[in-house]
Amino acid sequence: MRSSLPGRLALLTACALAGVAAAGCAGGAAGARDPLPSRSPGGLEGVFSGPATPTPSASPSGPAQRIPDGFPSAATTGVRPGVKLTKVGEVTVERPGAVVENLEVHGKLNIKADDVTVRNVRVIGEGDWSVIQTKGASGAVIEDSEISGDGVVKAQWGVLNQGGDITVRRVNIHTVPNSVGTDHGLIEDSYMHDFKEWPGDHVTGPQANGSPRKGMSLTIRHNTILNQLSQTSAISLYQDFSRAHDVLIERNLLGGGGYTVYGGEGKFGTPTGIRILNNTFTRRLFDKGGFWGPLTYFTTEGRGNRFEGNVWEESGEPVAP
Repeated sequence: MRSSLPGRLALLTACALAGVAAAGCAGGAAGARDPLPSRSPGGLEGVFSGPATPTPSASPSGPAQRIPDGFPSAATTGVRPGVKLTKVGEVTVERPGAVVENLEVHGKLNIKADDVTVRNVRVIGEGDWSVIQTKGASGAVIEDSEISGDGVVKAQWGVLNQGGDITVRRVNIHTVPNSVGTDHGLIEDSYMHDFKEWPGDHVTGPQANGSPRKGMSLTIRHNTILNQLSQTSAISLYQDFSRAHDVLIERNLLGGGGYTVYGGEGKFGTPTGIRILNNTFTRRLFDKGGFWGPLTYFTTEGRGNRFEGNVWEESGEPVAP
């Protein structure tokens, strides 16, 4: 059904004020460029008591699983209750300082400008990402939003950062193989769950592929990250392109994957400044935390590397590195 003229004018006005181009706003938008490559094929078949292919709902989604008090869940993340969303197609943001809010985006959300804020937005993505901050852009803040695929058409990344600093806060991410890809920035108070595996995927929560940008670091703080599949991780620090360093992983609820955390060892040298502190590891998905265990590719040999204060949810006992 064609939308009413007043509603259409309101949408065009909102898009113009935000500095965005959107299908449904202004006749579509060009996609961003050069996604990071996927990891090599592999992995095991997933095991989970919930639906194999969850789909986004009209409200913040999430499985009916118990989340301990104090950790992020569907109730504390995603689009805030009572917010009315306007449906649009793919969105591209090119105005510095733009605020994108109160939209339901079907397709990609491409951030190509500095200091863009995305809040109270639901993105049901497709292709290489749902949301991207592209090369040359920095300072994106994505908060109080829900980001997913639809479970039918692949959306590889929930949030992919090819640019500078980024903040992901109180975001509900699901139905993607990889939740957040960035080497630097802040990921906090978010809920990542019900991952979706496609043939050849390595399935991860937050993933860094090498060094943070000079003078920057990566903090993954106070999130709930539950990968119900038996590969690959809840958090992965890799050395695909450069040496891992200066990462803080603290006060998260973590479980699932092959190993729950990959700790940064790799071919470019000994990682340094990798601090994995005061996290709660859960056995709710696998008896060992991950299918194979809680931690791999972590070394205490690098300067500043620490694995301390991490406990099992079920017993309160320390998690051995």
